[in-house]
Amino acid sequence: MAPQQTFVATAHAFADLIDALPLDRLSGPGLGDWTLRDLMGHSVSAGLDGVAEALDKPATTEDITAPEAYYALAKTIDPAVYQTLVALSATDAGEWGARLGDQPAGLVRQFADRAVAAVTAADPDTLVTTAGGGMRLARFLPTRTFELVVHGMDIATAAGLPFDPPVDAIADSAALAARVAAVTGEGPAVVLALTGRRALTAGFSVI
Repeated sequence: MAPQQTFVATAHAFADLIDALPLDRLSGPGLGDWTLRDLMGHSVSAGLDGVAEALDKPATTEDITAPEAYYALAKTIDPAVYQTLVALSATDAGEWGARLGDQPAGLVRQFADRAVAAVTAADPDTLVTTAGGGMRLARFLPTRTFELVVHGMDIATAAGLPFDPPVDAIADSAALAARVAAVTGEGPAVVLALTGRRALTAGFSVI
């Protein structure tokens, strides 16, 4: 599938997951220090609302030319600045989690529908404004699909639910993670791990 189609299918799958979310688990553990509500809030902010917002802010230059370069950018900034951004992300997650309320499914579906409508109507070559700079929509969307896939899995694990994103979304997300590893110097370690030659170190992550 094209990036737009994969994103649309994944957004619907994510909204379906939230439909099934046990409401009594929202204040429970999510990921790391985040509650399940925080995790859901971050996922909606980054994976759904962030798409519509990007399309609302056209860019004039293409600063990032590949999805993997978007994530690799985080490896190049000052560690102190990065920690500040992490703290801001945590605050945003909490605010979004609160915004979604105690019956989040309806609002999440609305955000998914808004993102889907915006993406469906847009030219894939449109330049949009992202946190890292201007990108073509077709190159930005795989990063948003990645967010929905990974955090959808996080939410499902925390809530004890199944989550089955589209096969293309899984394939594209796995490939994107591998490409991020390649451009940040971790490619050989990932290839060896995926082929059973060598285990990755504890806590290893490409992002």
